[in-house]
Amino acid sequence: MSQQNEMLEELKKIRELLEPKPAPPEPQPPQGMLNEFKAFLSQYKVLGMAVAFILGLYLGALVNALVDDLIMPIVELAMPGIEWEFITVGPFRIGHFIGSVITFLIVALVIFLIVKIAKRMGLE
Repeated sequence: MSQQNEMLEELKKIRELLEPKPAPPEPQPPQGMLNEFKAFLSQYKVLGMAVAFILGLYLGALVNALVDDLIMPIVELAMPGIEWEFITVGPFRIGHFIGSVITFLIVALVIFLIVKIAKRMGLE
């Protein structure tokens, strides 16, 4: 009989461990307009998004300058006498499109490298 009582006690302990814990109380919203604004900024990480947006704009301008000022002149040297930006097929500006594709690929490569370096450094 004592062995059955021990088993029942163990089963009760297991049941207590398996019961869901009560949910923690919800935090109270901040009071006052200034405190609500601060909470909004920290909760949605607005400052970080703004910094990332501004850096992204200038990174795009930098890569555009790299393509337009350094890479495309090399393309023009490889194709002497042809202005690549004005290559057209009918009404389509194929040369300008090719330049945009090259710019996109370089931007994608630069972003890939930045993300790879950031992950290696442990930044998320």
